[in-house]
Amino acid sequence: MFNKKTIKDIEPRGKRVLVRVDFNVPIENGVVQDDTRIRAALPTVQNLLTRGAAVLLCSHLGRPKDKPDPEYSLRPVAEFLGRLVKSPVKFVEECVGPKAQAAARSLNPGETLLLENTRFYPGEIKNDPKFSRQLAALADLYVNDAFGSAHRAHASTEGVAHYLPAVAGLLMEQEIRYLGGALAGPKRPFVAILGGAKVSDKIGVIRNLLDKADHLLIGGGMANTFFKAQGRHMADSLVEAEAVAMARELLASASAKLHLPVDLVIADAFDEIANHKIMKVGDLPAGWRALDIGPETVAEFSSLVKKAGTVVWNGPMGVFEMKPFAAGTFALAKAVAESDADSIVGGGDSVSALQQSGLADKITHLSTGGGASLEMLEGKVLPGLAALQDKD
Repeated sequence: MFNKKTIKDIEPRGKRVLVRVDFNVPIENGVVQDDTRIRAALPTVQNLLTRGAAVLLCSHLGRPKDKPDPEYSLRPVAEFLGRLVKSPVKFVEECVGPKAQAAARSLNPGETLLLENTRFYPGEIKNDPKFSRQLAALADLYVNDAFGSAHRAHASTEGVAHYLPAVAGLLMEQEIRYLGGALAGPKRPFVAILGGAKVSDKIGVIRNLLDKADHLLIGGGMANTFFKAQGRHMADSLVEAEAVAMARELLASASAKLHLPVDLVIADAFDEIANHKIMKVGDLPAGWRALDIGPETVAEFSSLVKKAGTVVWNGPMGVFEMKPFAAGTFALAKAVAESDADSIVGGGDSVSALQQSGLADKITHLSTGGGASLEMLEGKVLPGLAALQDKD
């Protein structure tokens, strides 16, 4: 299933190891707001440190415009990480260049250095070979542990792997084993749950899962486009007009596998204090919009989840950030957490809902990668994974 070399297959002692991590975390006023991705990288970082490596970390943060921007500096992450690993994490305000080279050369075994944001350089997103070589020159070995960025062929995720011995980190291995295992040999019944706003983002995922899953449950805003494809009037609901024909095609080919909501929570405005009510699926009254799945849908979906051997979930069932429209997402989170299934949950909103409901520790695997998870579920090859050395 997982045929790539990992840090368990290398000898890092006395070597400088460049580790691509995913530290793209929310920061406000210089303070990290959510440390999930940082903590996820700890096993790899600590493994290398204890085995005598000098560890250089690199990551992107946000979407700066190919030049330094203090708002997107990784300096606060270095300070935060230092508290987690219980030793100072050095920081250099370059990713490549004289300062980065000097900092890398002076790094001793057992020490950690965080480089500045890779996206401060235009060569990162362009996967420029020159920038990749400059990154590679800082180290002796390369480790990709950034599953959340593995679907991007950027210099720090793919390019650098062509200039150094390149292996996977422990998080990367774990993510691929769980998601790959769910797709290749799931315990049956295999129930997939897709939510969120857009069908267009997940057309390929739906097609692939319809071939592999026993049941595919659709909720969130994307269900509205399927209802429109059935000829229903969705009033002011979010509908992707350009995806209606594709939704109609999927409905025609999906037979009994694809499950849509049977009732909805609708509101007369996109507002927490809007008037709202539950209605059976049908034509919506003018001026109203669907913002959550209803209780009958929750019962139907939960029943399928409770019988499942494997559950993969990506995307909320409604606008769960607003209390009147959160019940569907939180009820489904409870059903997944209480099931005996192998459960894999990806996508920031789904993971956030589980954490908010205190159920995250009941899930078999919480994925750190939204886009990467979706591309795996679609059956695509991840460039950041493909570039690593094979075990054979």
